[in-house]
Amino acid sequence: MIVCVAVVGHQNNPLYIQSFTDADDALKLHHIVHCSLDVVDERVNNPKKSGPTLNETFLGLLYPTENYKVYGYLTNTKVKFILVTTDLDVRDADVRNFFRRFHAAYVDAVSNPFHVPGKKITSRTFADRVSTIVKSFGLSSAA
Repeated sequence: MIVCVAVVGHQNNPLYIQSFTDADDALKLHHIVHCSLDVVDERVNNPKKSGPTLNETFLGLLYPTENYKVYGYLTNTKVKFILVTTDLDVRDADVRNFFRRFHAAYVDAVSNPFHVPGKKITSRTFADRVSTIVKSFGLSSAA
């Protein structure tokens, strides 16, 4: 189950954070997302340690905690997508598919002429689309 998704700007400013759990966990998940940015920066700045492909946007598993697994994705414009899940046995193909759909939703949201680049994403359409993507991820991983 996906518990949190986030979009973080190229200057590590949060553009969109949505948690899908109780309000008590929201602060903890926000902290987990913030901590994952250090891992993303380390992988981007030290590409030899991260893997064989340098142009790969999917960063894979950033780090596991006791209850969560954190995955990352980096766009060409250095915008970071973070996914926090409670499933400890998630397939990379499912996560890649999630990030592909999430990236498409992000592109549609920032392509809106009324969106100011670098500002928080406040579009209800984007939030609804993200919720739909998260719900479909949960269904596809359970099948």
